[in-house]
Amino acid sequence: TVGAVARDAEGRLAAATSTGGMTAKRAGRVGDSPVIGAGTFADDGTCAISATGDGEAFLRLSVAHEIDARMRLRGESLRSAAEAVIGSDLEAIGGSGGLIAIDRDGAIVTPYNCEGMYRGWVLGSGERETAIYENLYFQ
Repeated sequence: TVGAVARDAEGRLAAATSTGGMTAKRAGRVGDSPVIGAGTFADDGTCAISATGDGEAFLRLSVAHEIDARMRLRGESLRSAAEAVIGSDLEAIGGSGGLIAIDRDGAIVTPYNCEGMYRGWVLGSGERETAIYENLYFQ
């Protein structure tokens, strides 16, 4: 999976996700995480999300939209909503994966419930970071 989220200088949010599917996938299986609401979502009022993992589980939970809904309807932070959905809801149905997301204020989260997840980002200051195993958060 290759995914990207962005926040421009005017605060507009965008997300994109592309996948080739999972390694050793069953014949005929298609990628599900790029589906809007499941693994990809953006709304200028809340967040932009790009996810990777067990696409069927992401579809069942509408993971990306669920995070947006928790922010919009419950007033949860991006970090709280994303950690709950990935670390609790997704695990509860046996799903594995993670995501990269940014909120309207520029906070970045990258929660995952698997061994590791390749990811990188560039902050407005120009600072660049990459990670595989550690969970890092930026404001």
